Amino acid sequence: MRFDTKIGIVVREDLAVWQKLNVTAFLASGVSGGVPDTVGKRYEDGSGNVYLPMFRQPVLVYAGSGEALGAIRERALARGLEAAVYVEEMFKTGNDEDNRAAVRAVEADDMRLVGVAVYGPRNAVDKVVKGLSLHP
Repeated sequence: MRFDTKIGIVVREDLAVWQKLNVTAFLASGVSGGVPDTVGKRYEDGSGNVYLPMFRQPVLVYAGSGEALGAIRERALARGLEAAVYVEEMFKTGNDEDNRAAVRAVEADDMRLVGVAVYGPRNAVDKVVKGLSLHP
């Protein structure tokens, strides 16, 4: 099945593995929380146990440099796409309020980005992440 929309998550390539996973999880939650239509229905197994819903479509995870992340953020915003950011300072916080404060504390061009998620029309997201490779 081919979707008209796309979810792309870009993580900075020089992070530790645990950081890459953490950033990816937080950014994915940003997409699901900010764009509820991306999430499908609850799952149920054959025994009747019910599980949380997940994205209705694949999530593609890319790797890039800090410089590339800045360009991704700029291109996404310029195209009016939904975006989520994760800045390096968020590794030092322990709650949502402090995370938002860490982002608010820096101008957009000064963000030390470690991850960016982008959601929107497939072609637009493809143009935003053009040149990046899928995360190995």
